[in-house]
Amino acid sequence: MTNKTAILLINLGSPGAPTKTAVRKFLTEFLNDKRVIDFPWLFRKLLVNLIIIPFRLKKSTRLYKMLWTEEGSPLIFLTEKLKKKLQNKLGNNAKVFVGMRYGNPGYKQALSEIKKEGFDKIVVFPLFPQYALSTTETAVKAVEHEIRKQNILSEISVIPSFYNHPQFIKVFAGQIKKYHPETYDHIVFSYHGLPLRQDQKSQPANWHSPDKYAYSKACIETTELIARNLELPTEKFSVGFQSRLSRNWLSPFTDELLPQKLKEGNKKILIAAPSFVADNLETIIEIGQDYRQEFIENGGEMLQLVESLNATDEWVDALAAMSLDISLDIIFKNRFDVF
Repeated sequence: MTNKTAILLINLGSPGAPTKTAVRKFLTEFLNDKRVIDFPWLFRKLLVNLIIIPFRLKKSTRLYKMLWTEEGSPLIFLTEKLKKKLQNKLGNNAKVFVGMRYGNPGYKQALSEIKKEGFDKIVVFPLFPQYALSTTETAVKAVEHEIRKQNILSEISVIPSFYNHPQFIKVFAGQIKKYHPETYDHIVFSYHGLPLRQDQKSQPANWHSPDKYAYSKACIETTELIARNLELPTEKFSVGFQSRLSRNWLSPFTDELLPQKLKEGNKKILIAAPSFVADNLETIIEIGQDYRQEFIENGGEMLQLVESLNATDEWVDALAAMSLDISLDIIFKNRFDVF
């Protein structure tokens, strides 16, 4: 075998189709995860299966129908495109696999293929810039369990986050530059929201820093680094958190921040979402359609979403460098002690 290293790219996942049956299956797997909704088992089961899913199913299915394209779910086909381009970039240095945490293509099948080919080393690369309990940790824990179940004996390398990695910052700033940010009144950096109770939990147990570094702080640092790269003055940009389910989530809320900035006279706003590296329901529909429509209806002139990194050549180059950058990895001999 030529390739001795396997790179496993992991993202959240998507329903297999924009139908009630497929969406119900996806939501059931996703929302019953104890790291996504971190309530006691019985309360979580009752809340998710008797309240959240029944009341959310119709709306979620409608949103996925709006999101769907001829190629399917954007998150899935964009990640597959990224995989192919990354493989071409790496050549024989490594072989790239994709495994979604929920749905297909699944991480279990990817690990089964990796085991069959007998790689010496596996680089587990969750595609979530900022570490969170409900994204990175659940993905890594699931992979850990499956590796032990399949008795995979390869050396395991995990990249737990890359929110401040120079390659990521440079590429995301470059993506924003394509939209000529100087022509907008204000820039909003919108991140996926988390319940306040999960914020401090969203970090590896043995982080590289002795101080706690919550998800929210990582989002702030990502913003500051990108803003510095773009040479943005502090009054030119703001940070918000989207997709909230209650007031007890990280704030300021993006859906409230935008009208506030409009009242301040910012009629042309550029909005970027650096917690995502592939466009999905939250960027395409929530920001690109819902927030934009509300902004225009309230008197705004333009709300422009910055397309995510997806499978751009610049992101492929950065991902190739990051995947094989040993100084970035936390290395284990088939162990996941920091998680």
